Amino acid sequence: MRTYLSVIAFLLSILFMPAKAVKKYEMRGAWIATVANIDWPSTKGNFEKQKEEMIAMLDSLHDCNINTIFLQVRPCADAFYQSDMEPWSAYLTGKQGTAVSYDPLAFAIEECHKRCMEVHAWINPYRVTNGEGVDKLTKNHLYFRRPELFLTYGGKVYFNPGLEEVRDYLTSVVMDIVLRYDVDGIHMDDYFYPYKVAGEEFPDLETFKKHHRDQYDRQAWRRDNVNLVVKMIHDAIQRAKPWVWFGVSPFGVYRNGKDDWRATDAGASCTNYDELCADVLLWLEKGWIDYAAPQLYWELGRQGLDYGELSKWWSEWSYGRNMFAGLYASGMAVKKDKAWKEGNEVIRQLNTSYNNSKISGYIFYSAKYLKDDYRGLRTDLKKDLFRYPALVPVDPMRPSATPAAPKGVKIEGDMMRWKPVIKKGGFDTRYYAIYCFRANEEIDINRVDKIIAFTQGTEVDVQEFRLPAGNYQFVVTSINKFRHESKGSKPVDFQSR
Repeated sequence: MRTYLSVIAFLLSILFMPAKAVKKYEMRGAWIATVANIDWPSTKGNFEKQKEEMIAMLDSLHDCNINTIFLQVRPCADAFYQSDMEPWSAYLTGKQGTAVSYDPLAFAIEECHKRCMEVHAWINPYRVTNGEGVDKLTKNHLYFRRPELFLTYGGKVYFNPGLEEVRDYLTSVVMDIVLRYDVDGIHMDDYFYPYKVAGEEFPDLETFKKHHRDQYDRQAWRRDNVNLVVKMIHDAIQRAKPWVWFGVSPFGVYRNGKDDWRATDAGASCTNYDELCADVLLWLEKGWIDYAAPQLYWELGRQGLDYGELSKWWSEWSYGRNMFAGLYASGMAVKKDKAWKEGNEVIRQLNTSYNNSKISGYIFYSAKYLKDDYRGLRTDLKKDLFRYPALVPVDPMRPSATPAAPKGVKIEGDMMRWKPVIKKGGFDTRYYAIYCFRANEEIDINRVDKIIAFTQGTEVDVQEFRLPAGNYQFVVTSINKFRHESKGSKPVDFQSR
């Protein structure tokens, strides 16, 4: 079993005191977009190359201590996983429904968990086409079998959110993933009701008339349609696998100040609540989502849409749940504003909000800008705030589920081994953390700079650590699927020569 190490970070910590506090528990995520082959895969139909590209992507993300990927597995009512409900994605094969020789989601899960990284399956609930014609859909697609479930708007096809059967279907799609795959989370982005198309009304008037549920404000009814499916999905996941998170990365502005006393004075032309019919604060308050990761894709100092102000606002309305900031790594390539063209705006933003204790992590859009080290982004992260590994934060609203500490830790020759920590369900061990201290140091597992390795296995070759000559103590902890870490094992001594 390969052990994934943070050797360089550890060796530096022996010589230097940290220049800046680094968090031990922090979401460090990256969105891997598959729609239009934005991040992955670069080729359609070449499945061996796709696997090679995924491994290269994960290695580069792991190198800068990213601990979670958000892999888009259902971009357009299609699948990057084995499904009896929806066809294989055209972004995999070039033609929707064409057979695939491997299971991309299963492959990504295996490779991520091998690296002690989490995998959240990112799905788009309503989108069926993304500008291409329906002739590109496979002939047995649900669109042709049940056309009454769909609406066309702005040249794109969507599931009709106002139908109970659609809500049931979407919940079934999610649970198909949750029950058959060892995912750590289910993730949705900002695409609920579609962004408005000028001069065109979303064509759900007849649905509203037939299925209004005693509601007579159409926008309120639309929000309730989304509320219902969000709650259904969350409740279904909780019943089946309560350690699997359900989270959303909404558009960066909830509402404008003129419309809601809680909101900022952003003056945004689009908002979650009013245009996309996504009442994200309600979902946080009710516990229907486990975290939010607002897409804060504007530069520092922008009038009304300042990253610093918006990140602070979202952190204050988390209702005690995890709040992750979505950072626009792509912005350095596509944004025209001066701020994005000089230096590294993403690093500036991260530094601005890093001391906000109510922001419990960051997710970068999109992964290829980290992989390619665009404008030194990956290098800067690795040198500074991400120079040590971090554990994914626990859910602050769930009861503690502290696992047992590993027992029987011993070193024989070059191999350190311990007894596996076994407990069923979500209390299963996801991976182990190994801490390394100088012989005369106080053992404190709160020190992230002392984590030298994560591993799925129960043995490791200590020579892999490449420690300078001296006397050391190793301590091992277990981390379960609920993301809780055990106390440290009894220390074991080691002399490096």
